[in-house]
Amino acid sequence: QVQLVESGGGLVQAGGSLRLSCAASGGAFSRSTMGWFRQAPGKEREFVAAISWSAGRMDYADSVKGRFGISRDNGKNTVYLHMNNLKPEDSAVYCCAAATSLTAYSRRTDPARYDYWGQGTEVTVSS
Repeated sequence: QVQLVESGGGLVQAGGSLRLSCAASGGAFSRSTMGWFRQAPGKEREFVAAISWSAGRMDYADSVKGRFGISRDNGKNTVYLHMNNLKPEDSAVYCCAAATSLTAYSRRTDPARYDYWGQGTEVTVSS
């Protein structure tokens, strides 16, 4: 069992930055692929970013490439999402997720591959 708790969301002006954190407890965080997903009102949940257990591989949705960065600190059982040059269309509830399968990274954009989810943190970007 893995428990995930996100933090760091809030209200920011367009062009601003935020850093989201996801603290994990209770399981094999250091061996899990970690992902960030977001869901805006009335829209489907969408993949944002993922990082392999060793942090050797990372992937991003096209909509956030060049603006967002994902990182992890296995010593602190925490994964981060660094968001820069935020746009109003980035407004959503952001959730982190953990995938414990050894092959999880190969299907990193598929929410169904993730075993555990946090409750989410809301990000609002004003224009």
